[in-house]
Amino acid sequence: MARYDFAARRLYVEAPLYAGARVEVSPTQSHYLRNVLRLSDGAELLVFNGRDGEWRARLSVMPRKIVLVALGQTRVQGQAADLHYLFAPLKHARLDYMVQKAVEMGATLLQPVLTRRTQTERVNVERMRANAIEAAEQCGILAPPSIAEPQKLELLLAAWPEERLLIFCDEDAETADPLAALHAAPQRAPLAVLVGPEGGFDPSERTAILANPCVIRLSLGPRILRADTAAVAILALVQAALGDWRN
Repeated sequence: MARYDFAARRLYVEAPLYAGARVEVSPTQSHYLRNVLRLSDGAELLVFNGRDGEWRARLSVMPRKIVLVALGQTRVQGQAADLHYLFAPLKHARLDYMVQKAVEMGATLLQPVLTRRTQTERVNVERMRANAIEAAEQCGILAPPSIAEPQKLELLLAAWPEERLLIFCDEDAETADPLAALHAAPQRAPLAVLVGPEGGFDPSERTAILANPCVIRLSLGPRILRADTAAVAILALVQAALGDWRN
C-alpha cells in the first residue's frame, strides 16, 4: 500500500488545527470546494497549516459559509528542511512555474533578488504565495515556503549569515562535476542557492559573491539553461548531494 494517498484532496488553512477544531474557510476557498471540487456537506478532505501537521477534516456546508471540522491527525509536522532559493525575478508565467517547482523540490524560503541585469523588478509577492500554497496542496507538502520581499543583491550579501552555505550557480564557472563539488561541502550547514538573470551576473556582482567565505561556485553543465530550468536542475543536485533525497 502506498504510504501517501495521492488521490486525497488537500487544503491549506491559516487557523490552528487540533481535534474538534472548527475552521471557517475563505470565500475563495468556499468557491473552490463548492464549485470546482463539487464537495457536499459531510465530505472529507485533508487540511494543513504549516505548523500542526496534516488533519482529516469534514465539511459542514451552510447557506453562507463552509466550516471544516478537524477529525484526526494523519501526519505530524516534523522538522522542516532549511533550503533557501534566491533568484532573479522572471516574467509572470515563467515565475509561476519556477515557484511551483521550487516548492516541489523542497525550498523553504523563496527570495527574489534584484541584480544589475534583472529583466523585471516588479514582483507580485501575493501571486507567488498563492502559487506556493497551490503546489504544497497538490504535492503533499506540509509547510509552504516563506515568500520574501525582493531585495538587492548587494544588500543580501552585506548581511549574509556566516553559517549559511551559498551555492552560487555561475554560468562563467569552469564546467566540472557539480555533484562532486557539493559532496565536498559541509554536510549539515543551512543552505541557500543563488540563480541569476538570463543575462547573467555582472562581473562586479560575481566578484562580490565570490568574496563570501561561505560560497560554492558551480557550473550547471555545458548548455545554457533558462532561469526556470536552472531552478529544477540545481535544486535536484542539492537535494541529491546535501538534502533530503539522501534518505
